[in-house]
Amino acid sequence: MSGRTARRRVVRLTVPGESQGGPGRADARADLLAAEEPLGIRVDGEALSMTMRTPGDDIELAAGFLVSEAVIRSPGDIAEIKLCDGTSCGHGDHDGLGNIADVKLAAGATVPMGARRNFMTTSACGICGKTSIEDICVLPHAPLAADQTRFDPAVLATLPDRLRDAQRVFSRTGGLHAAGLFTAAGDLIAVREDVGRHNAVDKIVGWALLNDKLPLAGCVLLVSGRASFELVQKAVLAGIPLLAAVSAPSSLAADLAEEAGLTLVGFLRGPSMNVYTGLQRLAP
Repeated sequence: MSGRTARRRVVRLTVPGESQGGPGRADARADLLAAEEPLGIRVDGEALSMTMRTPGDDIELAAGFLVSEAVIRSPGDIAEIKLCDGTSCGHGDHDGLGNIADVKLAAGATVPMGARRNFMTTSACGICGKTSIEDICVLPHAPLAADQTRFDPAVLATLPDRLRDAQRVFSRTGGLHAAGLFTAAGDLIAVREDVGRHNAVDKIVGWALLNDKLPLAGCVLLVSGRASFELVQKAVLAGIPLLAAVSAPSSLAADLAEEAGLTLVGFLRGPSMNVYTGLQRLAP
């Protein structure tokens, strides 16, 4: 497995302002980039998906992905999960491209119809390869209705800064998304970074699964960027009652959150935020 960052030589151009005469500057320098590489996910010897991700926490990523696809619900559904390269898994059709997370399901656990992806999932896409809208949504009806945890908006307002402070790779590259799991009191439980928002969330969910912490009742999931449909689905399947994003949600994300009983918060910046669904969970 490669590192989470890669060094590359760049040319930094500086354009003079209107009041400055003369040419601009061109300075060669070293720059640090966030790494992006493929990870194949196999279940019981058959390819399930391939995703572009930032190397690191790959076992968690694969486990969280399986939770998000409703393949598994508890650690007992996994008999074995391991990482191997493209030449050591015993499967000849991968051509050695990147790492492979090789998963063996326990007896009774199966891959649902439609879960296997038709092509590579990019770092920007969490549902690429699905063939129908029925394949996309795998949620039961109103699964979070029983979680009556109350959240203080003043505490929520502090979370983006706490998440940013915990982003170690972002501070060096400026090129990663993050997902942070917090208690209702605002304590940081776990943080994961990745070039893809959905991968960062899968890493959080996988961490929780492997540590037998699902469902994550009473917790807040904060994501950098926007809140998309697939992130709402991942939060709900992990039992998280509140999903917050520093940017906007999509219309489908809001619709799904309302149906599932999820509290969805967007534009969480400074002292203000938009509450799209589940206002009853926010303390006055």
